[in-house]
Amino acid sequence: MKPMRVLQVVTIMNRGGLETMLMNYYRKIDRSKIQFDFMVHRMDRGHYDDEIEELGGKIFRMPAIRPGRYREYIRSLDDFFKVNNTYKVVHAHINENSGFVLRAAKYANVPCRIAHSHTSDLGIDYKFPFRLYGRFIMKDIPTNYYACSSRAASWLFGNKVNKSGKVKIINNAVNLNEYKFNQEIRNSVRSDLKIENKLVIGHVGRFHSSKNHSFLIEIFREIYNENPDTVLLLAGEGPTRLKIEQKVKKLGLTNNVKFLGVRTDIPRLMQAMDIFLFPSFFEGLPVVLVEAQAAGLPIFASNTITRDTNITGTISFFNIKIKATTLAKDILTSNNERHDTFTILKEKGFDSVSVAKGLEGYYLENSLEMERV
Repeated sequence: MKPMRVLQVVTIMNRGGLETMLMNYYRKIDRSKIQFDFMVHRMDRGHYDDEIEELGGKIFRMPAIRPGRYREYIRSLDDFFKVNNTYKVVHAHINENSGFVLRAAKYANVPCRIAHSHTSDLGIDYKFPFRLYGRFIMKDIPTNYYACSSRAASWLFGNKVNKSGKVKIINNAVNLNEYKFNQEIRNSVRSDLKIENKLVIGHVGRFHSSKNHSFLIEIFREIYNENPDTVLLLAGEGPTRLKIEQKVKKLGLTNNVKFLGVRTDIPRLMQAMDIFLFPSFFEGLPVVLVEAQAAGLPIFASNTITRDTNITGTISFFNIKIKATTLAKDILTSNNERHDTFTILKEKGFDSVSVAKGLEGYYLENSLEMERV
């Protein structure tokens, strides 16, 4: 018997939090029962594309979703589902744009159409009216509503849907075993990076204005002024990286800030860190903070992030408007001992193995149930 194929809808399968989480699930599901395919919205190959194809998944490339070109995009979707008309489950992860895909899936009689919210906001820019439009057209199109947190559910689906009991919270789970603290790995990574005997502040995230890297650098400057034996590790790529590199150079911090680019070894890298710093303007329930907690790191995160993120009690939230000097002192005077968080994260359902098995059941049960309706 062939496995049921589930279409996962994303932007591009690069090493972001959502994409890494999906790959964690993909590796752990029983692929004799469920097989993932991916609809992406970039022509470039993603970091995970090779692995997806090795695991048996198909990758379908669609045009980027751009305001003013919605008609063209909708026609592409309709054409896609005319040809690929055997899907029983379409699981969309592109926030307010999910409505376009799920609408086409509905007209193609796909019985299970999942809209999944992964963020609590997207900020206000020139695309904001189009985001509101995307949320509006999603009304009544999904058969299932998933979110990483209650706050993310309210943002995308509205308070009425969130409070109706229709939304299922799917934990942003990680492979806990990969993040368990190991002194030998810590020593090896710190040696490779030449940061032995340093206080290591870490951050993992795409270089984007929403991640607030500029403030992160200001905080680090104040920490460095108090303790020159401090290093900042920045893992990730993105459109604001050059701007941040220029700021680091201007502040004379080049020797103490390491730009590591996209990494395939985040669990190992977190072993080398002492403190994790996360000053984002907004998030849903960021996977990277689950990873940092799984690594046992003390974490300082902005208060714009939902308190649901604090699964283990190891996150200290700070006011997003706090002065860098004040926060730096709080960090330097904090207890930066690591914590053993494996048991609590597993008990609270943040192990990717358990969540993957749960998803298998959701897909199979929901597709059969919707076919009966």
